[in-house]
Amino acid sequence: MKRKKASGWIQQLIFVGPSTFFFILIMIIPFLLGLYYSFTNWNGVSEQVEWVGFDNFITIFTNDPKFRDAFWFTTRFTVLGVIFTNLLGFFLAYLLTKPLKTRNVLRTIFFMPNVIGGLLLGFIWQFIFVKGFAAIGNMTDNPFFTLPWLGTKGTAFWAIVIVFVWQTAGYLMVIYISSLNNVPKDILEAAEIDGASRGQVLRSIILPLVMPAVTVCLFLAISWSFKMFDLNLSLTKGGPFGSTESVAMNIYNEAFTNNRLGLGTAKAVIFFLVVAIITSLQVRFTKSKEVEA
Repeated sequence: MKRKKASGWIQQLIFVGPSTFFFILIMIIPFLLGLYYSFTNWNGVSEQVEWVGFDNFITIFTNDPKFRDAFWFTTRFTVLGVIFTNLLGFFLAYLLTKPLKTRNVLRTIFFMPNVIGGLLLGFIWQFIFVKGFAAIGNMTDNPFFTLPWLGTKGTAFWAIVIVFVWQTAGYLMVIYISSLNNVPKDILEAAEIDGASRGQVLRSIILPLVMPAVTVCLFLAISWSFKMFDLNLSLTKGGPFGSTESVAMNIYNEAFTNNRLGLGTAKAVIFFLVVAIITSLQVRFTKSKEVEA
């Protein structure tokens, strides 16, 4: 009996041990260090680390309007990004599960933006907004293409939303396609025989059966939207005048531009708690709506 237990521990140590070790080394230890530094005024360079307690958190909540503005921008961006990304991803998936001759090619085309890195994608779209749209606007006199897309607070916000949705909808499309393909065909055929319309089938049969995919896609979209940094950096750099600065960029600037790593990690801790609470509530809510065929 003891030999079996010893053999089981050895097997777990061999197969799970390395991944556990690296998870602790790469994730747990930096997280704990971040918690510690959030209670200090460390600048990230000096060997002296002064403990300041909750002063960083008090400063954030009482005397940091830039962080509040960044959080408000990120919240608005997340709401719109999650809604539009999931709607577009589901629409594409619903369309590309139909018997179309070019559906495999279209799936590849719609998924391709997700393969491009966020920084590169941001620079490409920066050129499109500044040069490409201007050229089309001069040729067509269409007011949509003559807007200063990266020059004003409102248009820059929508520019980031457009690029984010364009990049991530294809990934969610793949998840929705997998879920739609698993919807039992006999249920759909029975509904069609009973005279149900396409809208009724979609609302009363398909949507409840793909709720597990909705749970996953909402979770991914929320986490991606809140953590958005690379697009923000390459597309607008938080401008104009800081109006499109996300929380992730605000934390980065605080820690590595202003050399206030303690205050930056305090913001990161608050950010982590907010995202963790929101995603937990979202997963709990959508899982309660899941049904079995």
